[in-house]
Amino acid sequence: MNTSTRRQFVRSSALATFAAPAILKAATADKINLAFIGPGGMGSNHVKSMCQRKDVIFSWVCDADAKRAAAAAKTIQELTGQTPKIASDMRQVFDDKAVQAVLMATPDHWHAPGAILAANSGKHVYVEKPCSHNLREGRLMIEAAAKNKVCMQVGTQSRSTASISQIIEKLRSGIIGDVLVAKAWNSQLRKNHGHQPATEPPAELHYELWLGPVPKVPFKRTYHPAHWRWFHHFGAGDFGNDGVHDIDIARWGLGVEQHPDRIIGQGSKLFFDDDQEWPDTLYCGFEYDIAGKTKQLIYEQRDWSPYVQEGHENGCAWYGTEGMVIGGKQKGSWQIYGRNNKLIEDIKPTSGPDLAAHHANFFDAIRTGAKLNADITINHLSTALCHLGNIAARTRQALVFDPAKEQFIGNADTSKLLKREYREHWATPVG
Repeated sequence: MNTSTRRQFVRSSALATFAAPAILKAATADKINLAFIGPGGMGSNHVKSMCQRKDVIFSWVCDADAKRAAAAAKTIQELTGQTPKIASDMRQVFDDKAVQAVLMATPDHWHAPGAILAANSGKHVYVEKPCSHNLREGRLMIEAAAKNKVCMQVGTQSRSTASISQIIEKLRSGIIGDVLVAKAWNSQLRKNHGHQPATEPPAELHYELWLGPVPKVPFKRTYHPAHWRWFHHFGAGDFGNDGVHDIDIARWGLGVEQHPDRIIGQGSKLFFDDDQEWPDTLYCGFEYDIAGKTKQLIYEQRDWSPYVQEGHENGCAWYGTEGMVIGGKQKGSWQIYGRNNKLIEDIKPTSGPDLAAHHANFFDAIRTGAKLNADITINHLSTALCHLGNIAARTRQALVFDPAKEQFIGNADTSKLLKREYREHWATPVG
C-alpha cells in the first residue's frame, strides 16, 4: 500500500480497522465443510460452480422455500454424489459444529442478520452483494467478522477477475495521469411487475422464516421469487443489485478507500407503472476530500433503456489528466485513450466476472489466511455508496457525511435512514 493510500485508510479511527490484518480460523481438514443458505436464484449459480470443486463437503442446503432447497440438494447429489441435509431454519446450520463455512445468497434483508449469526457461531461467510440492507448493518458485519476471527467475503466477483485487475493496475501505473473522476452506469431494460394484491404465500414458502427480523408485511407474488429487491423493505433497488458491482469497480479504479464527504442524488420512477418502490432512473454524485484534493464518483441508472451506453449495458469510465478508460465487466473489453482521444490500447473482450476465482480466493483465505479480494471491510465502502445515494435521492437533499462517525452532519433526521427498524426476532442484529 502506498503512503497516500495508507493515509486515507487511517484517516479515522472508525475506518482504521480496515488496515488491520485479520486473524483467521484456518480449516484443518483437506475438505471444507460448507452449507448453502439461500440456494435459489444467484444461489443456484453458486451451487453449480461449487460442485465443480473436489475440496468441499456439502453438508446442508437451507431455504425458507422448500422447493428451492430440494432442487439444490438434488443438484448437489447429481453433480457430486453427496447428499446434504435440508433445513428451512438457518439456526440448524449454525448449531452444526462440523460446518466451517456458509455461502449465503438470501434476499438482501437477510444478508447482514444471517452473516452476523454465522460469524457468531464461528463460521466463515461468503455473503452475496449488497452486503447489507442499510449502512449500519455493514459496520456490524465488520465488527462480527473481526470479533470472531472469521473470513467474510462479499459476492462482488469482479474483485477476483483477471481482466478487471489488469485495468486497475494500468490506472495505478498512471497511464491516464491523475484519475480525478470515475463513473459507473447501469443501463438496461427491466421488467414491469404490474400491481399485485396481497395474497397468501405459496405452500412451499415458510413466509415467517423468509421475513426474518424485518417488520411483518402481507405477502405479494412480486416478493418471491426474485423481485423483493425492488421494495424498500427488502432490497436496495437496482443500485444495490446490479449497480453495486459497477460502482465497486469504479471506486476501486478511482483509488478511494474511505466514505465520501458529500452526496447528491436524483431518483424517480419515470417509466414503470407498477408496485416497485425504488427509482427506475437514478443519478448520484459523490465527492471525496483526500489530502487536500477532491475526487468525484458518479453513478447513472436507467432501467428502461433498450440500448447500451458507450457499448456496455453495465460499464465504468475513469477520467484522468492525461486520458480516459472506458469499458465493462460483462464483455471484459476496455479502451484506453490518451490526449485528443488517441487510442492507446484496445483490450479485446475476454470473459465476464470470474465466479470460480472468487470462490477459490474465499477457500484460500480460510485455509491459509490469504487476503480476501472482497472482504467485508472493502465491500462496506462500496455498498455504502448505494445506501447513501438512495438516501439522497429519497430525501432530495444534498448531504454532508462524516466518514469517521458514519453519520450525516447536522442532519439527525436523515441519519436515522442509515439504520432500519426490526421486529423482535432471534436474528435481529444488535448494535
